[in-house]
Amino acid sequence: MWRMLWLIGLPLAAAAQDVRSGAAAYGDWRTDRPGVVRHLTAGDLPAPGATESASRGPRTGARPSGVMPQVPPGFAVNVWATRLETPRAMRTAPNGDVFLAESGAGVIRVWRVADGADHPGASTAFATGLNEPFGIAFWPPAQPRFVYVAETNRIVRYPYDGGMQAAGRAQVVVAALPEGGHWTRDLAASPDGRVLYVSIGSDSNVARGMHGAARGATPADRGAGAGDEAGRAAVFSFAPEGGVLQLVASGIRNCVGLAIQPKTNALWCAANERDGMGDDLPPDYATRVQPGEFFGWPWFYIGSHEDPRHRGERPDLATAVSVPDVLIQPHSAPLGITFYDGMMFPAAYRGDAFVTLHGSWNRSKRTGYKVIRLRMQDGHPTGVYEDFMTGFVANDDTVWARPVGVTVAHDGSLLVSEDGNGTIWRISH
Repeated sequence: MWRMLWLIGLPLAAAAQDVRSGAAAYGDWRTDRPGVVRHLTAGDLPAPGATESASRGPRTGARPSGVMPQVPPGFAVNVWATRLETPRAMRTAPNGDVFLAESGAGVIRVWRVADGADHPGASTAFATGLNEPFGIAFWPPAQPRFVYVAETNRIVRYPYDGGMQAAGRAQVVVAALPEGGHWTRDLAASPDGRVLYVSIGSDSNVARGMHGAARGATPADRGAGAGDEAGRAAVFSFAPEGGVLQLVASGIRNCVGLAIQPKTNALWCAANERDGMGDDLPPDYATRVQPGEFFGWPWFYIGSHEDPRHRGERPDLATAVSVPDVLIQPHSAPLGITFYDGMMFPAAYRGDAFVTLHGSWNRSKRTGYKVIRLRMQDGHPTGVYEDFMTGFVANDDTVWARPVGVTVAHDGSLLVSEDGNGTIWRISH
């Protein structure tokens, strides 16, 4: 046990924790609780179709009276904001203001937040009339002059002077993004401000009709797709002033969340993998993405594992597929990701990442619906993640929260949005 903990990057003090690896790392909502540590690897995967593909979409109910999310000992959680319409991605501005994409309302909302306050003051609609807004980025990152917003069909920016709570006229930066299918478009700015990144998910589950048109794809364009998948299932970069999107990393079915890792400046992605292969296949993931990397979709998953629905179509790509850094239990649906750089939480949390799991319809026993912590060691992912905020599932049929956005507030607390009941939660220590 001691040797195993050291090998996967856990400190010896973690020996008393509930560490689950291999088949034991899988489970459902009944096994979730703060402190449970999971480690999945590419060698743990079952065969395709080992279980039937299920369809169990959740019913969202009200939070049961007196019930609160569960967090580790020493932490506290409280309701921060309510009555929001599909609250999704969140970002903290350099001055401490908290921005939220209220996607269902077509609004970017902003709060002025006092350090240490359990609740913010009244919010302001920073920008309105948007088409399913999601990604928010400040540029340049340290002293922003613009706020960029990714709508589902384009990217706009607003002139910004630190502390502004109402946007001026929008400037269109990227005029046309592919619409339909996975609709979220997240944004991140490179630390040096030279480029911004945008993630665009696939139009489909496994792109069954893609193989013919894409058979001749080269390593440079194989992830850009063909037909309805053209310009999708990938992460792209663009210049701050706009222009043509440049492919960064491809074969990512749906990279919902983007984040820049402090110190290493690595670009990270929280991704939803494909459906229809059974309860425990394939894992979702969070990973660093490097220019030119290919993560397999739709032909392969988690390295050279071939999707049987595309058997024999692209054997030339099998050795080109990257294995993601952190594998997450299948059908958890990771959406948001942020790195903890605050001072409120214990020192062991600094540099680790938090990922929100929204939960999926494609599992017979419900999983996800929680916030997890990705364990890092000297800035490198260990492949290990830990349940951090749990308790949102009422029973086999009903959930009362679905985590989406996550950001570190100016005072070091953690804010988590959920779109089941339109709530933002604050976790403090």
